[in-house]
Amino acid sequence: MKFTHKAFVRWDDLDAFGHVNNAKYLTYAQEARFDWAWYSLTSKNEKPILIEMVVARGEVDYLAPITQGGCFYDVILWVESIGNSSFVNGYEVSKAGVIYAKMKTVQVTIDLATRKSRPINTVEREFLDKYLEK
Repeated sequence: MKFTHKAFVRWDDLDAFGHVNNAKYLTYAQEARFDWAWYSLTSKNEKPILIEMVVARGEVDYLAPITQGGCFYDVILWVESIGNSSFVNGYEVSKAGVIYAKMKTVQVTIDLATRKSRPINTVEREFLDKYLEK
């Protein structure tokens, strides 16, 4: 299963060249992850999942420039793989059939008290499994 987040491209996301600045794409991924693991659940009075995680790696392939702000783009999110204490999310930023970017992030689950990695628990793994693209 895939999750779709609607990312609003703001006027200040555009840089001096008239396209979305490269750093903003990782912000769109971050906002999609927050919506996926927190907001979409709490808005249904469900407990948030995967709040104890950090990003260990992020990569972006820029396929076409986004040159229009003031509107929404789809950020589609899925899980590519699940390890013992980490998982990989894949993303596509698109609108009207055009894919503007493909992204990937590696998240590591952590113990908030020690700030060290910890194994993914059963509830988290079940949540991730629902979005695992096989």
